[in-house]
Amino acid sequence: MAGNRTFTMIKPDAVSAANSGAIMKMIEEAGFRIVAVKKTQLSEERAGEFYAVHSQRSFFKELCTYMSSGAIIPMILEKDNAVEDFRKLIGATDPKKAEPGTIRNLFAKSIEANAIHGSDSDENAALECSFFFSNLERF
Repeated sequence: MAGNRTFTMIKPDAVSAANSGAIMKMIEEAGFRIVAVKKTQLSEERAGEFYAVHSQRSFFKELCTYMSSGAIIPMILEKDNAVEDFRKLIGATDPKKAEPGTIRNLFAKSIEANAIHGSDSDENAALECSFFFSNLERF
């Protein structure tokens, strides 16, 4: 059975472009409830910990540099079938391939600066939520 929580993070490009409010509005209008949210900035080291799964990939260093380049807005979202429904809402990683009306279609600058992260499985959602939020910060 699919879980009812997922993790997302509005990335530095979308935060610096002042798109956070519009993105959060889209999320809520799609039926997701924001159960935890904060604005923070990752160090390159913390970005490396979060993206450790990609540590052997050629883009890892650039990813960590980008993700530590400015403020981010991590969130825990709640809705039935949360992971799958949220992946549909955000669209393809490459905004050129993202469906019209998806978050990445509307707000991403490039495949690298693609506005938003979304968990790809219930298991990763749980891990990613725990990376950013303590049990006291979850509702």
